[in-house]
Amino acid sequence: MAALKSFIEVRPDSHFPIQNLPFGVFKHRPSSLPRPAVAIGDYVLDLSEIALAGLFDGPLLSSSDCFLQPNLNKFLSLGRPAWKEARATLQKLLSSTEPKLRDNASLREKSLLPMSEVEMLLPIVIGDYSDFFSSMHHAKNCGTIFRGPENPINLNWFHLPIAYHGRASSIVISGTDVIRPRGQGPPTGAPPPYFGPSRKLDFELEMAAVVGTGNELGKPVDVNEAGDHIFGLVLMNDWSARDIQAWEYVPLGPFLGKSFITTLSPWIVTLDALEPFTCDAPKQDPAPLPYLAEKTSKNYNISLEVQIKPAGVEESAVVTRTNFNHLYWTITQQLAHHTINGCNLRPGDLLGTGTISGPDPDSYGCLLELTWNGQKPLPLNSNTTRKFLEDGDEVTITGCCKGDGYTVGFGTCTGKILPSNSS
Repeated sequence: MAALKSFIEVRPDSHFPIQNLPFGVFKHRPSSLPRPAVAIGDYVLDLSEIALAGLFDGPLLSSSDCFLQPNLNKFLSLGRPAWKEARATLQKLLSSTEPKLRDNASLREKSLLPMSEVEMLLPIVIGDYSDFFSSMHHAKNCGTIFRGPENPINLNWFHLPIAYHGRASSIVISGTDVIRPRGQGPPTGAPPPYFGPSRKLDFELEMAAVVGTGNELGKPVDVNEAGDHIFGLVLMNDWSARDIQAWEYVPLGPFLGKSFITTLSPWIVTLDALEPFTCDAPKQDPAPLPYLAEKTSKNYNISLEVQIKPAGVEESAVVTRTNFNHLYWTITQQLAHHTINGCNLRPGDLLGTGTISGPDPDSYGCLLELTWNGQKPLPLNSNTTRKFLEDGDEVTITGCCKGDGYTVGFGTCTGKILPSNSS
């Protein structure tokens, strides 16, 4: 079978070939309304123009106005059959053998816009956001740092996907500046605690699952059907103030140390696009309880990387390389566990994976681990090290899957640290 090819030229190293077609929302001019799109090469394809031209002609989408909305929530609520229909329609329209869009100059001009000319927005309205703690290596390292090596991982961690409810209002799109937060930190000697700008600002390399169809209050989602409730994945940086977090998190968990900002990449890569890159999830021991036991337990082979670029420096330094397949608890187990008590998820809800760390020191997913809480400064170049993030540092997360002659990627998730607003 010939490889699928688009009539639009796509660079070999592009994250957005016809095999991907991730969904996002953009504005073309400051005054224009937000519109849904997919990414193809260096272009965005305006789905509102495709819909108005009557090219979504399948049974589930032909009479829907889901692509005339300012966000993707209505499309997400339609469910997996509609997502598959949209993807199949768009792959056909963009293929080199299909003339409908290729040979229609006026529609091409209206619907295909250079990525460099558009502003990407948050693609969904996020009603609720939960953040999990699903990497065993991260859990072990954090436990060792804070509690010692004798009992680094709590007993419950191996029985359920641990999570906390995050703050949806402070989730922002990639490229948004990060203002250093202020708060209380542990006393440096005798009480009281110190107050001021965070001294231990950190990134967290995460991904997040975007909920598609939700569930009714009181009706849990079966773990073997949970994949049908997940639309796709994005890159996520859940910035953390480690000093604020360390002082506040006992007994109720993260609060101000996490809620000041969380950054998402703009393009949602669908689970259908990721299907060729599935791999076996780690063996879980002890075996999970029946409601978490999956017939097929799978992860995705997504290579992840973090770079830090200090102010005034030309070159970014790669500080970690890891992989999504290191997650102990799968995204489907996370969703099933979230709903087992009857909690209702809604289209556009976000489930963060937690920091994704690998087994090796150069695959840890945050500075807390990479510098062992500041004890081992991390070299960025020949004369620059970091214990934690400094003002002016720009952090970029990337992720991609390597196919046969193509790449399915997530683009970038970036943020630059600005000084605290304190006078």
